[in-house]
Amino acid sequence: MTPFQTDSVAAVFQTYPAGIRRKLLALRELLFETAARTPGVGVLEETLRWGEPAYITSRTKSGSTIRIGWKKANPRQYCIYFICTTKLVDAFRTLFPDDFTFEGNRALVFDEREPVPMDSLAFCIAAALTYKLKSGGRGAGGVSVNEHA
Repeated sequence: MTPFQTDSVAAVFQTYPAGIRRKLLALRELLFETAARTPGVGVLEETLRWGEPAYITSRTKSGSTIRIGWKKANPRQYCIYFICTTKLVDAFRTLFPDDFTFEGNRALVFDEREPVPMDSLAFCIAAALTYKLKSGGRGAGGVSVNEHA
């Protein structure tokens, strides 16, 4: 497991129910693994935004912030959030209509009882982490999210 960068982020993970925590830790690892193998991303900064773990390409400024989290109101669900003013979630909806449950233009929603399509999710993460490398929302190392299909 990738060590936590701050005690405050580690503390937030400890507040999640055990099953959800395992799922969110798997998402966290996928974020770091994807960042490490995606050209132009560099090291992720792990911090808190709105009280949830957030991942930022602050050194390279290559991408859009990604958050992960869980809400008590939907105890079996957890999410990965993207900035709603990007076109990322709309593109993911077009590319992967059967892989994910979507929340508006900001999140992919997962059920703790269901498997996560990790390859599709890794593509989405890479697209977000490289969103600013090329204009027009061209992510994943300059590959347009529209060129995936």
